[in-house]
Amino acid sequence: MIESDVYLLGRGQTEEERLRKQVQELAGEARWLLDQLQIRPGARAIDIGCGPQGGVLDLLSERVGPRGTVVGLDKSKEFVASTREFVAGRQLANVEVVQGDAKATHLPRESFDVVFSRLVLVNIPEPEQVVEEMVSLLRPGGVIASHEADYLSHMCDPPCPAWDRLFEIFQAYSRAKGVDLFVGRRTHRMLRDAGIVELQVNPVIHVYPHGHHRRSIFLDFIQNIRDMVIREGFVKEGELSALMQDLRRHLDDSNTLVVSHLFFQAWGRKP
Repeated sequence: MIESDVYLLGRGQTEEERLRKQVQELAGEARWLLDQLQIRPGARAIDIGCGPQGGVLDLLSERVGPRGTVVGLDKSKEFVASTREFVAGRQLANVEVVQGDAKATHLPRESFDVVFSRLVLVNIPEPEQVVEEMVSLLRPGGVIASHEADYLSHMCDPPCPAWDRLFEIFQAYSRAKGVDLFVGRRTHRMLRDAGIVELQVNPVIHVYPHGHHRRSIFLDFIQNIRDMVIREGFVKEGELSALMQDLRRHLDDSNTLVVSHLFFQAWGRKP
């Protein structure tokens, strides 16, 4: 049975720290995507799944200006608390952070001019429900944007048996949780099926050189779910430890090429 209340990578301390770093790492791509939306001053915006470090709340706050308002929504009580601290520290007077489920926010329908989400759909089951909820929050004429991952291109070269085996385990675990690691390619279709028009899509891909923080991101993911994949019988502890050690050595070799996930930025308008 697929659990409905699932966040694939967990909500522990290591994941919170990773998400905090991710905000800065993806800031340039977020700015570019938000610029495509032509957000007007005075608009009302929401970041669905804003995480523990404010997501794009500061960028939205800047764009809507003092006459606009921004809402950050996350399901984790701990993430909401830390994001409220972030908002207070930045003195973002036009930003409110609330706890809620992305699939059922219970916020007023058609109450936002801008709806944004980043790397939420790739971590939860039933992503269509989130997209439908996002569109329902959007006013006619409003704009929606999504930045989602697709594991198609995530690889290393030379090939590494440990990487392949770990991905096999990771994919089996994800399937069991009802999570689609390749959802990025479907995001445009889900938005279109939910009624969004004038859709545009931009692909993003990176190479992570030796010393880059995200070079070991796949190992970080495995570490996050380590206890769960062992407990649920996807792999024995001894095998997992050996695989992670082998892959770490491979990634430490500066001659190893590491390619990121393929990210899809998709945006459009509600008629």
